[in-house]
Amino acid sequence: MGGGNHSVVSEIVLVGLTSSLEMQLVLFLVFSVFYVTGILGNLLIVLTVISDSHLHFPMYFLLANLSFIDMWVSSITAPKMISDLFKERKVISFQGCIVQMFFIHVTGGTEMVLLIAMALDRYVAICRPLHYLTIMSFRTCILLLVAAWTIGIIHSLIQHVFVVNLPFCGPNKVDSFYCDLPRFIKLACTDTYRLELMVTANSGFISLGTFFILIISYVFILVTVWQRFSGGLSKALSTLSAHITVVVLFFGPCIFVYSWPLPTMPVDKFLAIFDIIITPFLNPAIYTFRNKEMKVAVRRILSQVLSFRKLF
Repeated sequence: MGGGNHSVVSEIVLVGLTSSLEMQLVLFLVFSVFYVTGILGNLLIVLTVISDSHLHFPMYFLLANLSFIDMWVSSITAPKMISDLFKERKVISFQGCIVQMFFIHVTGGTEMVLLIAMALDRYVAICRPLHYLTIMSFRTCILLLVAAWTIGIIHSLIQHVFVVNLPFCGPNKVDSFYCDLPRFIKLACTDTYRLELMVTANSGFISLGTFFILIISYVFILVTVWQRFSGGLSKALSTLSAHITVVVLFFGPCIFVYSWPLPTMPVDKFLAIFDIIITPFLNPAIYTFRNKEMKVAVRRILSQVLSFRKLF
């Protein structure tokens, strides 16, 4: 793959989403609303969990960290994508492209592990409720969080150690609205077949494997509840439905983009938009509207804010 980075490419040209002025305006309004609402929704969850003592439990600690990561997931790519809509020439520096891809995979890998931690939390809460606070202690939660970020960083570094040493001498155009690893490495002036396989194994197969592990774990929880607790299946389904929804929304696009062998550019762009804007927007709604404690806590926080404003 070359003995060093001999790139002469200084910037990457992004094709973007559309050249139609009408569509650009529509997408600008839609994406701006979804992005700002998603950021505010996730920020509200983080602040609510921090400030409300009734939510100082492992489940909400993990939920607040998921919301924190979701803010980063959308902020890494969405602001530039929105600002590029009306630009005739959409470019990003070569170094900026590398940095963007690095943080995309750091947050993606971290969220993957965090979702596994949330599945573990639900298993302990449902199947071993008497030992819940002992097993899911604050120390355990911190260790899970550190493990999530460590694995996310390692996952990203493994791929980028090879990418930064590739020679890039042209072309420099990517048919996307952000820098993504599978298409970026195709620009290299060398044979990247092995590297493409490594990316598929690292991102695609890990996403697919983790998704099936999570689904199997949820099935195991439901079977355990069905066998041990009569009438508890519906409650368990209600508790797990939000987590299953988030898992499907997160892993679906990842699996398709990194594992599907055939180029399907319009579909890839749609799924990428779904992953970086729609999913971070939906996560707060899913967890807030389906969780009684979160709804009560949010109302309490909002009422306190309104009361504080009335004093002035």
